[in-house]
Order: sequence, then C-alpha cells, then structure tokens
Amino acid sequence: MREVIFTEKGPKAIGPYSQAIKANGFIFVSGQTAFDPTTGNALTGDAAQQTECIMENLKAIVQAAGSSLDRAVRLGVFLKDMNDFAAVNEVYARYFPKDPPARTTVEVARLPRDFRVEIDLIAVA
Repeated sequence: MREVIFTEKGPKAIGPYSQAIKANGFIFVSGQTAFDPTTGNALTGDAAQQTECIMENLKAIVQAAGSSLDRAVRLGVFLKDMNDFAAVNEVYARYFPKDPPARTTVEVARLPRDFRVEIDLIAVA
C-alpha cells in the first residue's frame, strides 16, 4: 500500500514529486528546503535559519502522516558549504535531543535557488 502525504502546513512541491509517501510502515519525506509554507516564499537567511525552517516543515509533514520526528530513523543533510556544519548541527540537535536518528551529511555542488541546506527524512509511520 502506498499513500501520498500532503499538508498545507508544509511547503508545496515545486516539481513533480510528493511531500511524502507512506508505505510499508515508513514515511519517506522528500528533500525539504527553506520555504515558508504560508507564503510559499523562500527563506534567504543563513544556514541555521534555513535549518530551523526545514525542521519545522519536516515536523509538519511527518505529523500529517500520523507520525512524529521522534520516530525518524534516518535523515540526509545536504549542505552547500561544509563550513555550515556546526550551525546546522546546533539547530538539528534541538529537534533530536535524545537518541537521534541515523544521518548522512554531505557537501553538494548546487542546491535549488540560493538555499544553503536541504534535508530529507525517513520515519516509522
């Protein structure tokens, strides 16, 4: 069984993809960048500000799927500049204060627009 997840509390997809898919007891959330779901505008702040926005969007999407961030099992973090690693970690740690999920963090050549961070997530439904 495969269920498309959509919530107005998360940013609308800017391409041919879903916010998330719920399947086989898991929720697979597409990579999120710092879009304000209310206005649809991109947040142009620093990496910490963008990470805060992204984490709130991820939280809203997994909640719409009937889960929560504390059920996350893996996140992928994509940074435009690895020098932002500490700033991103500081914000990230507030969302996962105990028993954080598995994670990868990589520097990438390009992200859409002027985003500094993109994060995807897999959670238990």
